[in-house]
Amino acid sequence: MEVCEMQNTEELLGLLRDRGKRGLPLKRVYRQLYNTNLYLSAYGRVYRNAGALTPGVTDETADGTSLETFDTIITALRQEQYQWQPARRTYILKKNGKKRPLGLPTWSDKLLAEVMRMILNAYFDETFSDHSHGFREGRGCHTALREIYHTWKGCAWIIEGDIADCFGSLNHDLIISALAEHIQDGRFLNLVKKLLDAGYMEDWKLNKTLSGTPQGSILSPILSNILLSKLDRFVEGELIPRYNKGEKRRENREYKSLMHRAYRLRKKGQKEAAQKLKQQAQKLPSQDPQDPDYRRLRYCRYADDVRHLTGG
Repeated sequence: MEVCEMQNTEELLGLLRDRGKRGLPLKRVYRQLYNTNLYLSAYGRVYRNAGALTPGVTDETADGTSLETFDTIITALRQEQYQWQPARRTYILKKNGKKRPLGLPTWSDKLLAEVMRMILNAYFDETFSDHSHGFREGRGCHTALREIYHTWKGCAWIIEGDIADCFGSLNHDLIISALAEHIQDGRFLNLVKKLLDAGYMEDWKLNKTLSGTPQGSILSPILSNILLSKLDRFVEGELIPRYNKGEKRRENREYKSLMHRAYRLRKKGQKEAAQKLKQQAQKLPSQDPQDPDYRRLRYCRYADDVRHLTGG
């Protein structure tokens, strides 16, 4: 993808969205990390976060950020010598009283990760399923619930799935493989691999990360969505077509009979009796919920929470 190094952020992201929508691969995307405009946009996004002034394993924070900060990162990238720092491990309490690990990256790592997130999100969001709602702009719990409310009719069973320790258990090789299906740039893929392998510091001891995406990393949500989109495609492309059966349910005979009797009574002028039969019929489904020749499987995912509906 040939673009000017100092291209406007929105123009560049627009080009990436277009390539994602058209299913075109990303080439030479690593060189977009030299674009200072992307770091200015990233700074505007990350600086507003509550953790902008929280240090990682170094004392570096958002305070004192300048164009020189961006130049230092870009120079290291040009020389392919950028080194992700291990995240500083801390813990936060969950509602159930247990503790969840959280990694605190350095400020430079946050900036670079946000630039990479912007690039990946612009391209990949256009490829994601309409049934995926987690960690996507303009989507969330409310859109997932809206989809279920408006489209999941005739529910017989709802199967709930939850990927335990999702961020912490994702396979590094599978993540890189999923990226490589669309990104034809070894330097960019290697930079992501280095992030995944950067490890974390706890009690001043370096720990390796053999699996999972860094807890607390800006890139973790988009990387997990990229990998889990393969699950979306499998369900939508294989499971649903294999399971679904029939065009529409057959009519409910009892409902049809009551409505027909009500119609005949009304024609005879017995409106009160007809109305009673109609009200009785309206308590029944108009279609046969037990039709053996009709069944449907529906699917919805919010991050690592999956819902399947079966109806038939």
